[in-house]
Amino acid sequence: MAAAISNMGERFGYYIMNAVLVLFLCSKFGLSDETSSIIYSVFYCGIYVLSLVGGIIADKTQNYKGTIMSGLIVMSLGYVILSIPVLATTNNVSWLLPLTCVALFFIAFGNGLFKGSLQAIVGQMYDNFEKDAEKNGPEAVKLAKSRRDSGFQIFYVFVNIGGLIAPFVAPLLREWWLKAHALAYNADLPALCHQYINEGGKMASDHLFNLTELVTKVGGTVTNDLMPFCTQYLDVFNTGIHYSFIASVVAMLISLVIFVINRKVFPTPGKKEKQETVTYINEEKAAMAKEIKQRLYALFAVLGIVIFFWFSFHQNGQSLSLFARDFVVTDSIAPEIWQAVNPFFVIVLTPLIMLFFGAYIRRGKEISTPKKIAIGMGIAGLAFLFLAIYSALQGYPSGTEFKALADSAKAGWKAGPWVLIVIYFFLTVAELFISPLGLSFVSKVAPKHIQGLCQGLWFGATAIGNLFLWVSPLMYNKFPIWQCWTIFFAVCIVSMGVMLTMVKWLERVTK
Repeated sequence: MAAAISNMGERFGYYIMNAVLVLFLCSKFGLSDETSSIIYSVFYCGIYVLSLVGGIIADKTQNYKGTIMSGLIVMSLGYVILSIPVLATTNNVSWLLPLTCVALFFIAFGNGLFKGSLQAIVGQMYDNFEKDAEKNGPEAVKLAKSRRDSGFQIFYVFVNIGGLIAPFVAPLLREWWLKAHALAYNADLPALCHQYINEGGKMASDHLFNLTELVTKVGGTVTNDLMPFCTQYLDVFNTGIHYSFIASVVAMLISLVIFVINRKVFPTPGKKEKQETVTYINEEKAAMAKEIKQRLYALFAVLGIVIFFWFSFHQNGQSLSLFARDFVVTDSIAPEIWQAVNPFFVIVLTPLIMLFFGAYIRRGKEISTPKKIAIGMGIAGLAFLFLAIYSALQGYPSGTEFKALADSAKAGWKAGPWVLIVIYFFLTVAELFISPLGLSFVSKVAPKHIQGLCQGLWFGATAIGNLFLWVSPLMYNKFPIWQCWTIFFAVCIVSMGVMLTMVKWLERVTK
């Protein structure tokens, strides 16, 4: 419980970034969807690659707790830099955008120090629990091992409470700041403001018509020179988002305090093994080496599949955020807020899924962790199948073509919010079959002396999936979007098929 609460602050900051980063980079600097998505992809890749670095540091120093605290402090520094509201102009963008990227690096590096080490501590808790159960016989050990998956699912629920709250913060602060300046929110206006500032009188007539239509809609006044309005709107619009990063700093510090208070309660992975001296004959050494190789082969096999899950799932911060901005009615609910649907479903659905798994255990038909991961890939595929069919039936064009339409023309064509609720429902169920259970799987197969490294490898697989996230906006803006969703459907289904072919082998390794 204390570990999960300590992780809530990190999740709070993570979900704020997940909700706003791509859209913030577009509105702050006038970057294209594609350029913003490249920065997003590198940032989220960095978070998970640096988790591998953090795991190595924790394993080498055997100072997991110190590594965790250092991570929280470094993350806080990154959010402090981002919280300073500076208007981006042609005169300062050459240093302001790199400074923003430096802040993102601090957040990614701090996250890397934090994530793998905390997961290793949670895994050690269950290692200790299973070791204590050995005193009570095989049945007690079996029961203790069955609780590991449930334990990681409960851990996952609590850390997502921070994720449930976070997506509301930036839109609410932005809305408050806009109202304080007698303005209203519009998702399409920042891009048009940047275009007007860059092009002025050379702006295409249809784009200028769209701009003047939206200026009136948000409470501005149309004049011959819209430069002052565009500059003011961008400044006010983005300042509200900057303020949300202050909330992230507070969340980090709360997590740090909670962790420090409970520091003595947490175990130290690898500490007991380091203290014990045991002599093995050559045959025993060979058998142990073979077992470790099998465990690592199994780990890398699962990691290979998980890459494709995260590539698909993390579209929630990429093409799905763009879809929410462009194709979904956002007059009353900002596109960033839809990121809260995922952690909401995590909290609500986890107990139901645990009951589902528990029912199979009571019948003596426990579903293995590898099989759960395969099922999760199939469920993720259903999410994109639904969205592909819906987009095809609606006749949606590419994102670029849709954004070029007049605001009045888009209004009757936009999807209702229920579409996002449906897709996030499927993706969350898939996540619950894969993410917490994947962490549990890693803790089962990881050799004791490299637990932090193995948890880092899990995040490394996530990093590779995130590294290719920039591909999705290219498809989203170039092709009719049903084709984009169909590609993700195919990726998930093929991954499920490959995973199913390995299930029996993986089950033998994890016994």
